[in-house]
Amino acid sequence: MAEVALRPIEDADLDALFEQMRDPESVRMAAFVAENPDDRAAFDVHMAKVRASPEATNRAITVDGRLVGSIASFVMDGDTEVTYWIDRSFWGQGIAGRALALLLESVRTRPLFARAASDNTGSIKVLRRAGFEIIGTEVSYANGRKAEIEETILRLDAPAKNAE
Repeated sequence: MAEVALRPIEDADLDALFEQMRDPESVRMAAFVAENPDDRAAFDVHMAKVRASPEATNRAITVDGRLVGSIASFVMDGDTEVTYWIDRSFWGQGIAGRALALLLESVRTRPLFARAASDNTGSIKVLRRAGFEIIGTEVSYANGRKAEIEETILRLDAPAKNAE
């Protein structure tokens, strides 16, 4: 099995992460994305802000040393949330689950929250396997769909489970 690892995001990662986060199919699936995923200046400002935030943990996800995505925890409205993004060519290989398990080992804050478009069954499955429980839904505007859609809200109270 390939080795999934997390490491700090480096400046050299930003071009690849920008490209991953503007892939049209990935944007549609994630739904809740930047207003304009093709705006590199906005991406750079956002990444500088989150990388400098003491309340955020941002990591590059690698598989056998190759950058395949990113994962983070951040505080929004007083709640700590997790988010991740996997290059579409690596979907369905268990990478998100392994990366989430690694993040949960280092981010000990509980409760932790996560959100996903309700039709993003793959992401919800990854979160549920890691121990997150669905606590509700809400309808919000999704830039990636240019429409209001249902978003599932999940919460993790207990220590991390094995997410593989």
